[in-house]
Amino acid sequence: MKDFDIINIKIFIAGHKGLAGSAIHRSLLAKGYANILVRNRSELDLLDHKAVNEFFINERPDWVFLAAAKVGGIYANTTYPADFLLENLKVQNNVIESSWRHGVNKLLFLGSSCIYPKMAHQPIKEEYLLTSSLEPTNEAYAIAKIAGIKLCNALNRQYGTDFISVMPTNLYGLNDNYHPEDAHVLPMLLRRFHDAVVTNAPSVTVWGTGNPRRELLFSDDLADACVYLVENYSASDIGEIVNIGTGEDCTIAELAELIRNVVGFKGSIEFDLSKPDGTPRKLLDVSRIHSLGWRHQTSLKKGLEIVYQDFIRNAELRK
Repeated sequence: MKDFDIINIKIFIAGHKGLAGSAIHRSLLAKGYANILVRNRSELDLLDHKAVNEFFINERPDWVFLAAAKVGGIYANTTYPADFLLENLKVQNNVIESSWRHGVNKLLFLGSSCIYPKMAHQPIKEEYLLTSSLEPTNEAYAIAKIAGIKLCNALNRQYGTDFISVMPTNLYGLNDNYHPEDAHVLPMLLRRFHDAVVTNAPSVTVWGTGNPRRELLFSDDLADACVYLVENYSASDIGEIVNIGTGEDCTIAELAELIRNVVGFKGSIEFDLSKPDGTPRKLLDVSRIHSLGWRHQTSLKKGLEIVYQDFIRNAELRK
């Protein structure tokens, strides 16, 4: 780790209440960083270009973690594609442009593994970006994220900024979204199995065939990787993007079985074949970040146990 004045270095976390942003906040606090800027949407609307610019003029952060985004699962992405494209483009452009204009030393932009082609060779290397067509069910979100990556890279090349783009795999963790329709697959399933236990339902329905494979990363592991990269590397050291994941995956059916065991559901699992599967497989090649000295620490089983206890303790998550 390079030497930093962790007491005085000013860090802005955009999206500090979300799954990734809250984990980054916890990681920075645990490491002793004391000058962390956070703003609720009522205090700073990241969709408002003027407000974001004025915030950067007044606060002059040294580092920025751009974790703010409109996110959701297959249902949300296919139902609200215009919202996903417009809102994410606006937020990204506002924060990245203001970071450049007002002298931010380092920015870390969080993309998503959905930026890669639907039928990409597995595991997915960083250089597979834009080599073929995207998965239609999350195309709008992916295009916005790709635009953010390219903007960071263009600023680095043209103006010498140090803006790093990272591609996390599918995330789960504390403060997740457990909406029964809009959530990602792991929290959605956890909610369904929990509700089935509470109502004594005989079965739980899982969308699709259960055959697609997914790689799942605990959000606190992602946060550790993000802080590690900002502390130790520059964009010129690691290329345009860097994948962050576990290098391991499982089928949706296997995930459902794991969740059933953690929750304690005794009924059956049924698969709704009328619903889409999405991308057949999304396993990231994590050799680049491994070569930089970072590896994940939390197993899927352990992570599931942690988030289910969080879900049980926090009534707000169950609304």
